Amino acid sequence: MTIIILIIILGLVFDFINGFHDTANAIAMSVSTRALSPRFAVIYAGCLNFIGAITSQAVAKSIGGKIADPSQIQNGLAIVIAALISAIFWNLITWYFGIPSSSSHTLIGSVAGAVIFGAGWHSINWSGFADIIKGLIISPFLAFGVGFILMKLLRIIFASANPHRVTRGFRTFQVLSGGLAAFSHGGNDGQKTMGIIVFALVAGGFQSNLNVPFWVQVLCAAAMGTGTMIGGMRIIKTVAKKLFKVEPINGFAADLSSFAIMQGATFLGVPVSTTHVASCSILGVGSAKRLRGVNWGVAGRMIITWVITLPISAVIAGIIVSIVKLFFK
Repeated sequence: MTIIILIIILGLVFDFINGFHDTANAIAMSVSTRALSPRFAVIYAGCLNFIGAITSQAVAKSIGGKIADPSQIQNGLAIVIAALISAIFWNLITWYFGIPSSSSHTLIGSVAGAVIFGAGWHSINWSGFADIIKGLIISPFLAFGVGFILMKLLRIIFASANPHRVTRGFRTFQVLSGGLAAFSHGGNDGQKTMGIIVFALVAGGFQSNLNVPFWVQVLCAAAMGTGTMIGGMRIIKTVAKKLFKVEPINGFAADLSSFAIMQGATFLGVPVSTTHVASCSILGVGSAKRLRGVNWGVAGRMIITWVITLPISAVIAGIIVSIVKLFFK
């Protein structure tokens, strides 16, 4: 029981960090265009993160059962402890340097690395793991495409409208679109730690299925919502201010694109990176406005971080699980 309590605490710490680490996903556009003040935006996003996180279990079940079978795996509790420590470590490092890396990538990479080093290559469910990786790869391209098309349509529709009225109107609409993005962020990201805790509960023999207990939903949702309310201005500065100059109509298009992709993925039970989706929606919108207006240098550094996050997290988790296993003998 002590080990399970430790895992729950680590999971809640990860969710709290995920909240302020990924806050920019939901509120960067609204803050950048001054549709919302930073203080109100993080509270608003935090509440909607909480609501989104308790509305479904599909993503949690994918995380809890697709990478490996918790009922059959050896050293299951040690694996979960190592994966969470690794994910927390990498999230704090990237947050400190203001790098919008993916909490999803680091968690999934950490779990896979901990399973491989802790129980062997044969313990990975390679088909399920491949499905998760496909979702992580495809979703940013979809987000870019949806953002690009939506922005093109909005520019055509409002081409002859008064610019000041358009700006004022879309600044108001951003309150809604930012809220939708925050809700969908909670719905997808909030469930990932739930899945890890359920993995531990099954591996430890505390339950026999992947259903998420209500108390796990509430604790994880509350931790993420609280973390979001703390804010993540380091990441916001990178996402909202360094990719391209944002106007309210751009922010609305980016938020709505992010919501569409994340909500669709959550409905299908596909874990995606909310950081990737949000950032690529912004890039798509910026490209539709003016290709040269996008800071592709910053975008390139972000993409490099995304690519290296999964393997680095896997190695870190592998090292940690090798140490943690010594205490389980």
